[in-house]
Amino acid sequence: MYTDPALEYGKTFLPLPPPGSPHAVPLAGSEKEGHTPIFRNWRADPKGELMKSIDPKISTIHDAFEAACQKWPNNNCLGWREQNETTGAWSPYVWMDYQTVQKKRADIGTGLAYLHTVHGVIEKQYGIGIWSQNRPEWQITDLAAMSQSLYTVSIYDTLGPETTEYIINHAELHSVVCSLTHVPTLLSMRDRIPTLKFIVSLDPLEQEGEPSGNTKKALLGAWAKEKGVQIYSLAEVESIGQQHPKPCVPPTRDDPITINYTSGTTGNPKGVWLTHGNAVGAVTCAMTTVTYGGPTDVMLSYLPLAHIFARLAEQVALWGGSAIGYFHGNILELVDDIKTLRPTTFISVPRLYNRFHNSIKAATIEQPGFKGALSRHVVNAKLENMEKTGSNKHMLYDRIWANKVRAGLGFDRLRASVTGSAPISPTVISFLRVALANDFYEGFGMTEAYAATIGQLGGDNSAGNCGPPCINVEVRLRDVPDMGYTSKDKPYPRGELLTRGPMVFKTYYKAPEATAGVFDHDGWFATGDICSVDELGRFKVIDRVKNLLKLAQGEYVSPEKVENTYLGNMNIFAQAYVYGDSFQPFLVAIFGVDRDQFSTFASRVLKKTVSATDEQAIKAACGNKEVIRAVLREMDRVAKKTKMTGYERVRNIRLCIDPFTIENDLLTPTLKLKRPPAAKMYKKELDSLYEEALAAQAPKAKL
Repeated sequence: MYTDPALEYGKTFLPLPPPGSPHAVPLAGSEKEGHTPIFRNWRADPKGELMKSIDPKISTIHDAFEAACQKWPNNNCLGWREQNETTGAWSPYVWMDYQTVQKKRADIGTGLAYLHTVHGVIEKQYGIGIWSQNRPEWQITDLAAMSQSLYTVSIYDTLGPETTEYIINHAELHSVVCSLTHVPTLLSMRDRIPTLKFIVSLDPLEQEGEPSGNTKKALLGAWAKEKGVQIYSLAEVESIGQQHPKPCVPPTRDDPITINYTSGTTGNPKGVWLTHGNAVGAVTCAMTTVTYGGPTDVMLSYLPLAHIFARLAEQVALWGGSAIGYFHGNILELVDDIKTLRPTTFISVPRLYNRFHNSIKAATIEQPGFKGALSRHVVNAKLENMEKTGSNKHMLYDRIWANKVRAGLGFDRLRASVTGSAPISPTVISFLRVALANDFYEGFGMTEAYAATIGQLGGDNSAGNCGPPCINVEVRLRDVPDMGYTSKDKPYPRGELLTRGPMVFKTYYKAPEATAGVFDHDGWFATGDICSVDELGRFKVIDRVKNLLKLAQGEYVSPEKVENTYLGNMNIFAQAYVYGDSFQPFLVAIFGVDRDQFSTFASRVLKKTVSATDEQAIKAACGNKEVIRAVLREMDRVAKKTKMTGYERVRNIRLCIDPFTIENDLLTPTLKLKRPPAAKMYKKELDSLYEEALAAQAPKAKL
């Protein structure tokens, strides 16, 4: 039984239980009508209080960073790549060590606090906006705010001006720290964000040798003066802090660390008020679930830090003295950053793992001749062995095959991979586990629980589940009878996932009614996700509460369930939007195709080569009636295999390239589909799909 919370960072804390034993156990006497029993991790104390921190001496992220600076002052902390202005080439990683970052964030924290006072801010605690792509200065600003018991409010780099304006006003921000490209946007909306007093540019405003009247500082400063705000560079803020030294003002565990705005699929985003205690609880969850290398660990930062998943990952690294290398800003060249950094830990989302899966397959098992034959043999043998023994390692095949695959991607040092944010295909994660031969975890979390709730245990290579609750979390399922999910369902109980633990937030900012709507009288937070739990206590997300369509015959259908069924069983799809008109008895859908897999499929149907890199050829194949009929036949096979009901089957489709993106405002920054906007944008196409399907069903007149 797990009893000692003070454990050394980097150890595998939660090994698998004995074969056949549960990963999570129901607590005796916790049964309740309409609910499953309460589940805790198999190594958690079944009776005691849930652990708040892996180290009793640390109760805030500020504490954790200070402790890391004392232990590993000379370790690499934050790294970046510099671009040659002449050639455009990117350098190897350049690093700041922990003691340098410690001093810099203290000076910037002091400078920010001083400037707020100068600009008439009298509150003791307030938020500081951050609006930028991932870069070392983002993390330094966050640490700087903590050092003065302040908090940050992150603004998604991809959100439009309306949402940015809403967040600044709702959080009543007096300052925004941002990349230079966002300064003009803030100035242009200044009349609509009256609380804003000053802007801090993460980029220099002046270059050595520039004429004083033509610098960015002079030009933007004149505009800012007209708008009644001031502009500083981060270097100026640091200098101001050095000129007005002030000791750190450490926060407490109950102080806010951020208001993190959810990237909602409808309406304005909600501000999730998260404390240092929530963050420490979540880091404890991660540290006792995923095997990291502690001070020898190196991670790549590219997932948006405005998303709590990425923020948690970096706080884990900073607690443990690890190195964080930031991508150089172009997501299309991410593999170049990976090969340069050679990370030991990689945190990502299914969308990127799908691309790795496709590229590895194309370079190995889909190759002709001996290379393809050997690759297919290795993959099949490792998959079979993983199914029998649970291990994704092989002494010979890893040396002659998997190690080469890893090196080709820049993953030769990779120890751990983590996937979250959305379900990953069992086929994809199983393939990547044998190809990369590392610890590969799937987990579940959300902003309201600081991205940490459920996670697979190290060594559990099963697919299609997110594992048990973390060691400091407890969960249960609640019946949703109107959707047909109950705790009595066979073979596995199903229902809405409820959770409690130190990482769960307490309130939505300025939204007491919304807060009251997600907590019951016992303090359980209702996630809104429908899960099942298997005989080993491993949870699987299968649906969303209230996400129902009512068809003309009166049947209710869950579009997400239908979408996940097709996405999980057909690799030619990358995106799905299932739609049901309440006046019609069947469903239609728009699918985004996976170019690599779809090109192979279309080539086979059309009996000619359709190149994955030829966008026009892919578009033509998407609209080809013969291809569409072949896709629908495959979908019918999936429906039969998965025992979908007749009214759950999609009857007509449109195939597209990237129909839903952040740029067209149909995906949130965390890649969740915005359903009402999607229905509005694709109304003509959806109406047309119904017309075509109804015309095909209509009986033909006899002559």
